[in-house]
Amino acid sequence: MAKTLQQTPILAGVVGYPVNHSLSPIIHTLWAKRAGIDGYYIPVAVPPDYDDFARAIDALRNVGFAGVNVTIPHKEHALRYADIVSDNARQAGAANMLTFVDECAAAENSDIIGFAEAVREKTSVVGSSALVLGAGGAARGVVLALKVLGLTDIRIINRTIERAKDLAEVFDLAVIDWEKKSGAIENIDLLVNTTSLGMSGQPPLEIDISRLNPGAIVADIVYSPLKTALLEDAERNGHTIIDGLAMLMHQAVPGFEKWFGGAAQVDEDLRAELVKELTRRSKT
Repeated sequence: MAKTLQQTPILAGVVGYPVNHSLSPIIHTLWAKRAGIDGYYIPVAVPPDYDDFARAIDALRNVGFAGVNVTIPHKEHALRYADIVSDNARQAGAANMLTFVDECAAAENSDIIGFAEAVREKTSVVGSSALVLGAGGAARGVVLALKVLGLTDIRIINRTIERAKDLAEVFDLAVIDWEKKSGAIENIDLLVNTTSLGMSGQPPLEIDISRLNPGAIVADIVYSPLKTALLEDAERNGHTIIDGLAMLMHQAVPGFEKWFGGAAQVDEDLRAELVKELTRRSKT
């Protein structure tokens, strides 16, 4: 469905359910202000059903939205809705971006480049081996990012081993039993947690990282809390750590540049604004 109204300001947003927790409006609003762009980035709550999603996206296109980010539970719905699907989104089996141009909706997955850039921000030498905890949609994006970074030895661990095997078959990965995760971290260059374990309100991630290589990097895609128990342990042991905000900020860049047409700078000022908001939320 094509846009029927031509208007300023530029409109974009994030679609999910729930969606009020999203930090993306803060990121895009700050970038628009920096660039002097007349634009708004709006959170839109849409119930989980695909039909609700399709109706909502039709409506956003009709009122002139340039595009939207898509978060849980609609990332697979975005693929189904799209007229054009990027290779990254197709391989990931999910899209976190929809861009509306003329009669088409184009689906992309910027989570992949988001994680890759978060790693590059910390080091130019990543190594060759990684252990990924989890086998859901986030894990698929991380695995693709690791391949972009050039890692060739990628191992997957998941609480449900069947899901790990399914992912391993698609991407040619080694599968390790969940109970053996603490022993599997030896000789690993990068450890990534993509599960919800360790997130606020979720059970802890129980893993002993004492056998991890001293130079290994430890990443957690969770940003609530910003520094999970895994990252606290890693930092205490002297490892370079990557928190969930790093990926969040970098994945937002392609959407802002495409929809608003301005420069998107990931820097300490942006991080400080997001940390301030997370701190405010933790007190309410």
